[in-house]
Amino acid sequence: MAKGKLIVFSAPSGTGKTTIVRKLMEVERLKLKFSVSATNRPIRANELHGRDYFYFTTEEFNAKVAADEFLEWEEVYPGRFYGTLKSEVENCINQEFNMAFDIDVAGGFDIKKQYGKQALLIFIKPPSVEELAKRLRNRGTDSDTDIETRLAKAERELSFADRYDVVVVNDALDVAVAEIQTIIDKFLTQE
Repeated sequence: MAKGKLIVFSAPSGTGKTTIVRKLMEVERLKLKFSVSATNRPIRANELHGRDYFYFTTEEFNAKVAADEFLEWEEVYPGRFYGTLKSEVENCINQEFNMAFDIDVAGGFDIKKQYGKQALLIFIKPPSVEELAKRLRNRGTDSDTDIETRLAKAERELSFADRYDVVVVNDALDVAVAEIQTIIDKFLTQE
């Protein structure tokens, strides 16, 4: 039986990754389903359990880790856990859909290790760290301390970009989306 493929998107916070993924999800021929991550962070206004994230308490998250229910998981920020439920991935690809992931670099490497050529890792870079800082401040969703934490994490994440299958710079959103769409089309036709 044919199975779907896995397409992992990683990028520093504020790079436009989520916007790019949303635009790609609209392209029917790609047959993309979005991998909803699990987290122990508090739910924000306008977010829904099961749509934006699967929200668990820290205790519930740890129980799922102990029960080996995650394909990958990571403590992305101190005390903040994110992960991908194995059951969600297997259900999707067994129905011949391709799964799109919006996850941390460590999670991307875990998926590639487990799925090999069935997974494509795409790293999205900002034009510069200065532009990234500007985008984070303009979002207006994070405190100055949170922005500094995100920028420090971004520096670390950028050091892993060359280990991804593909690196795309998001300088102009429509150009980046078109470039990634072409890359995915090619990947999906490979055996």
